[in-house]
Formats: sequence, structure tokens, C-alpha cells
Amino acid sequence: MSLTSKLKKQIFIQAQRIVPQQQLSRVVGKVAESEHPLVKNVVIQAFKAKYGIDLSIAQQTDALKFKSFNDFFTRALKDGVREIDADPKSVVCPADGAISQIGLVKDGDVFQAKGQSFSVEKLIGDPQLAEPFKNGEFATVYLSPKDYHRVHMPFAGTLTETLYIPGELFSVNQTTAENIPGLFARNERMVCLFDTELGRMAVVLVGAMIVAGIETVATGKVKPTGRLELNHHEMKLEKGAELGRFYLGSTAIILFEQDKMVWDAQFKANSAVVMGEALGQVI
Repeated sequence: MSLTSKLKKQIFIQAQRIVPQQQLSRVVGKVAESEHPLVKNVVIQAFKAKYGIDLSIAQQTDALKFKSFNDFFTRALKDGVREIDADPKSVVCPADGAISQIGLVKDGDVFQAKGQSFSVEKLIGDPQLAEPFKNGEFATVYLSPKDYHRVHMPFAGTLTETLYIPGELFSVNQTTAENIPGLFARNERMVCLFDTELGRMAVVLVGAMIVAGIETVATGKVKPTGRLELNHHEMKLEKGAELGRFYLGSTAIILFEQDKMVWDAQFKANSAVVMGEALGQVI
């Protein structure tokens, strides 16, 4: 890597430490939820052009008919665009995007990027709730700005707890993953915990810089309170059912208990993935 590239990365990292992350994200959130035609149409058209958004696969194909940028960003897909793998023993990808990392949780640590890892206990935010995953399996899926931003169930289960954890809002791209220690266990996040045929399962929705919100089917859109919030549920969700959505892009982390399932060997870091495709199999 050239000296110039290293310097640019360091400036990018330091800038995120300096800017008022929460305030910036809330301001962006206000713009994103605006239904004023001039505001939302300008923002949608600019975003669509910059990231090459393909609306041909969306239920609503006219960019100007979305009621807000948030409505556009969390757009539904046409029926049949994403098929949920039908094998009852498959574990499916929860979202469109790319694999950031995938593999084993080793002695309670989840691999983040070269030289970086984080504690599953810190990620989950509660030692007791984290215990089943300490030597289990994990997959981290990154959703880029151009992707479909709804998160779906990797495997059928009953939602038992949601745990909102306040935190920082660093970007979650490769540069920050390699340079911010414990990135995913530091950022604001919503932990969703399930009882399944395979034992316990977790899907963690991780916030990021200028992410204007996280929503789940159980809690609605999260209103950041600055304090940890644990809620209990009894909600059954089938494999492939919608679990939540991001208002601007971020990351979903899946966790399973030890020796319950195995990831398909074809999936490595940076593998492109789509919601509903088989990522792994029940053992």
C-alpha cells in the first residue's frame, strides 16, 4: 500500500472520531424521512444515479412515487425476485450484500478483519444471552448503499428477546473493520434472539455512520434512547420472513450454537450474496 493510501485511510478513520456521529446521523434521518416533493425527489434521484440503483426488480419502479427517501431506500422487491432456498436443512442469507467474514467463534471471539476481532459477549451485550454462541458459528453480511435493505430470517424460529444497545456510529466498510478495534461491538445495534430447532440463534443489526435508523417487526423503528433496552417477545417467524430493515446501509451478523450447522465452503470474505440463498446446512 502506498504512503498516500495509508494517509487517506488514517484521515478517514480520524475524521469519524472527530465528527458528532449521533447528531449527523439524526440530521440525515430528518432529511431521509421528509415527504416534501422537492427534498425527497432530489435526494432519491441523486442517490439512484450515484449508486446505480436497479428499480426494475422493485415493486415500485418509479423513483418519484416513493413518499420519502426512507420509503425508497427500504423498497420492497417484486415477488419472485428472491427465492428462499426450500431445503428444510438450509440456513439462508438474511440480506443482499457481501460476506464480510464467516466462520467459527473461537473462545468467545468473532473475527472482524485482519488483526481485529471482538467478543461475542460484548456484541450481544449480556453474558448470559451470549453464552450459547461462545464457540458457535457466525456470518457477517455487509449491506452496501445500492443493496436491498430488508433483513430476513436465516432459519425458522421464535423471537424471544430484542436488546437495543446504544453505541458509536462508525462506518462499517473494510477500512474501518481493519482499523477500529471491536467495531461491531462498539456501534449502536439491535440484537434479536431466537429459539430454533438448532437451539439458540441471534441476528444482530448493526448501525453505522449516517444510518438513520433500524427497524424490526417486533419493535418498530428504534428510537435511540442512549440506554440499553431489553424486551421479551413470543413471535414465530418462518425462514425467509422479514425480520427488520435498515434506513441507510449497514451490517447483519448471524450467530448459531456450536455443532448445530456448518457454512458452505464456497463462501469466503467478500463473496457476493443475495437474500434467500443457502449459506449453510444443518448438521
